[in-house]
Amino acid sequence: MPGLIEWKNQEINKLRRDMDRLFYRLWDDFSVPLMSTSARETPFIDITETEDNLIINAEIPGIEPEDLDISVTEDILTIKGEMKSEISQDKGNYRRMERRYGAFSRTLQLPCKVKTEDVKARYKKGILHIALPKCKPDTPRQVKIRIK
Repeated sequence: MPGLIEWKNQEINKLRRDMDRLFYRLWDDFSVPLMSTSARETPFIDITETEDNLIINAEIPGIEPEDLDISVTEDILTIKGEMKSEISQDKGNYRRMERRYGAFSRTLQLPCKVKTEDVKARYKKGILHIALPKCKPDTPRQVKIRIK
């Protein structure tokens, strides 16, 4: 039964994130920010756990990989970066120019310890994909005790 509740919570959280994205995009299209820009600069993150790995996917569009700083300890992942984007649009008798600059940081408490030396990351089409191999759980050591 706990597995069903966990799955339900994951699905509800995914739906909530999708709805937030929809509203942010809708309001931004009408040039009415729903929340402050700095609050929206925090990347949306999905975490998936397999038997051997934790998989992190973070939406970070419009940033260059060299502007990202990813660090990990045994159970904490930090993603930092700086966005620098400029949009220029000329149509008819008007010109639209927007600039977006700002730093962001996101720190996650991982559900288990990971092998920090084997972590791999790649960035493609605005999605940061991080694979974190999980450490094997410590096996309990059994000690035979003699009775005198």
